[in-house]
Amino acid sequence: MSLEIVLVQEANWELYNKQKAAEAILYEKEKEAQAQKATAKVAFYARQQLANGELYAKQKEATGLVALAQAQGVYIRTLLDVLGGNYNALRDYLMINVGMFQEIAKINGEAVRGLQPKISIWINDGGGEGGNGDAMKEVVGVYRMLPLLFKTVHEQTGMLPPPWMGALPDSNDVY
Repeated sequence: MSLEIVLVQEANWELYNKQKAAEAILYEKEKEAQAQKATAKVAFYARQQLANGELYAKQKEATGLVALAQAQGVYIRTLLDVLGGNYNALRDYLMINVGMFQEIAKINGEAVRGLQPKISIWINDGGGEGGNGDAMKEVVGVYRMLPLLFKTVHEQTGMLPPPWMGALPDSNDVY
């Protein structure tokens, strides 16, 4: 065999090996691409199923809300009919039924608790006079109450009455 033939055969052998290596790399890359494509399809399908599940849940929730609203509408209409169409009575009943007044009282109590106010109670019993309807009895009661009112306002706000209106009492005595 001549040297040229041997060199050509070696070159062909090298070329053949390089082609086979390139084909192997190409085959490997094609398989990787197919695997990535399959993974992408699976991920897309999973996201699609998740989105479909969320959509279904939202649709069921909306259906439930519609059914609840319809039932509440029937309830309100029935109550209004029972109360003879009196909207104010219906409103009051619903407010009592859901405990709104208790909640308002609780909120007000918490608000007042933070203020720590002084609470004064004034009693105007008419000074033991009989219930004869005497108009002056009411005026006397107001004048008896004014010094305590001035003192309470001063304690809670720091404001003093004008001098022409009177002075604060020195004790809790009723005038």
